Amino acid sequence: MKLEKRSIEFVPHDERYGTPRRLFTIWFSSNFQVTALMVGTLGIASGLSFGWTLLGLLIGNLIGTVFMAAHSAQGPHLGIPQMIQSRAQFGVYGAAIPLLVMVIAAVLFLAASGVLMRDALKALIPMSDDTAIMVVGVLTFVIGFVGYELIHRLGAWMSLLSTLVFGTALALVLMQPDGATPVAAGAGFSWIAFNLVIAQAASWTLGYGPYVADYSRYLPDNVSSRATFWNTYCGCALGSFAMMALGALLAQTLSAALERDPSTAIAGLFGPWAPLALTVIALGVIQYNVLCLYSAYMSSVTIFGAFGKLTAVTPRAKAGVMAVLSVAATLIAIATQYRFDTFFSDILIGQLYLLIPWSAINLVDYYWVCNGHYDVAALYDCRKRYGRFNRKTLAVYAVSIVGTIPFMKLSFFTGVVAQWLGADVSWVVGLVLAGALYCMVYGRGSMQCSAATSTPFAPSPHKKTAP
Repeated sequence: MKLEKRSIEFVPHDERYGTPRRLFTIWFSSNFQVTALMVGTLGIASGLSFGWTLLGLLIGNLIGTVFMAAHSAQGPHLGIPQMIQSRAQFGVYGAAIPLLVMVIAAVLFLAASGVLMRDALKALIPMSDDTAIMVVGVLTFVIGFVGYELIHRLGAWMSLLSTLVFGTALALVLMQPDGATPVAAGAGFSWIAFNLVIAQAASWTLGYGPYVADYSRYLPDNVSSRATFWNTYCGCALGSFAMMALGALLAQTLSAALERDPSTAIAGLFGPWAPLALTVIALGVIQYNVLCLYSAYMSSVTIFGAFGKLTAVTPRAKAGVMAVLSVAATLIAIATQYRFDTFFSDILIGQLYLLIPWSAINLVDYYWVCNGHYDVAALYDCRKRYGRFNRKTLAVYAVSIVGTIPFMKLSFFTGVVAQWLGADVSWVVGLVLAGALYCMVYGRGSMQCSAATSTPFAPSPHKKTAP
C-alpha cells in the first residue's frame, strides 16, 4: 500500500476518490471500541441507574454528533484539512491558538488509550506496564505514518470484527443466569450525574470536530453535503452510543473486573477464545489512537506551516512530527497510568471548554456568514485576505471561554454557577455564546467572505449549503 503523499495542502480534483459510505465505517469502528466503552461506565460509577445512564448517553450522542458531522460535510467541498479552513476565521497565524488546543487534546487521548491497552497487551504477551504502553505507541505510529488509505481500510475491517466481538460479548452477558438482574436493580437519579453523562457523551463526539473533515477531504467535490453529513453522523452516533451502552451494562454486571481492566474483562467472557477477542479489542483501540495521532500531526504541521509558509510535508518530516507526538503521549501515559479515572474524566470535559467555542465559530462562519465560499489559496498566505491574526474572532473565542468559566466543573475546580446548579452546562453555554457573538460581529455575507477563486488551489466554485 502506498504512503499518503498529501498532508495540509489542497487535494487536487483528479486525486479525489471514494464514496461517503467510507465515512460510516471509519466513524463507526473508531467509536465501537473500549475507549468509548469507558465513557458509558462513568454514569454508573457516579451512582446513576442504568436506565438514566442510557438516556443521558443517548441525548449526549445525538446532540454532540450533529456538530462533528456538520464539520465533516465541509471536507469534499473544500478539499483541505479542517484546521486549515479555520484560518479563514482566525487568520493564518491566529488559527494556531485553537490548533494548539487540538494537539494537546489529541495527545492526551493517545495517552489515555495507551493506558487502557496496557493490561490487554500484557495478557497477550508477558511484558512490563511501561513496555506495553510503548508497544501501543509504536503500532499507532506505523499505521498513522502510512496514512489516509490504510486508516480507511482498517476502519472497514474493524467495523465487522468489532461488531462480532462486542455483539457476542453482549449475548454472553445476557445469557448468564443473573446477567440482567443488576440492570433492574437500583433506580437512582441524580441531576448532577445525569448532566455529567450527557456532557461526557457529547464531549466524546464533539471532540472529533477539529479533524473530522480530514477524513472526508479526498472525496470528490460533487458528493452532496447531505450524504457526507448523514454517513458521518450515523456511523459516529451508532458506534459511540452502542459501545457506551454496553459499557454501562458491563459496569453493572462486571464492575469489579472492569475496574481492573475492561479489555481483559470482556475477553474473559470468551473462554478459550479470549486471546482472539483480546486481539480484536486491542486493534480497535489502536485504530482510534491512529485517528488521534494523524490529526495531531495534521494540526502540528498546520501550526508550523503558517509561520514557515509550508504548503506540503515530506515523508521524513511527517515521520519526525509523528514520532515526537507519539513519544509525548507515551510519556504522559506512563506518568498517569495509576490515576487513570480522574485523568480520563477531566480530558473528556476539559476539551469541551476550549474546543466548543471554536466549533461554534467555524460552523456559523461556514454555514451562515460565508455560506461555504472561501479563497482557498489565501488560506496558505498571510499576506492575502485572511491576514495573520483576526483579532475580532480571537476576541470572540476568548470571551466565549471566559464566559463559560462560571459554568465549569472539573475534579479540581467548580464554577460559581455550576455549584449553584449542581451541574456542568458549560458546553451548551459555550456553543450559544460563541455562535451568537460571532453572528453579532460578522453579519451574513460578510466582506471577509468570497466566492472560490480560480487559482490552482481552489475547489469548484459551486455553492454548498447546510446538510
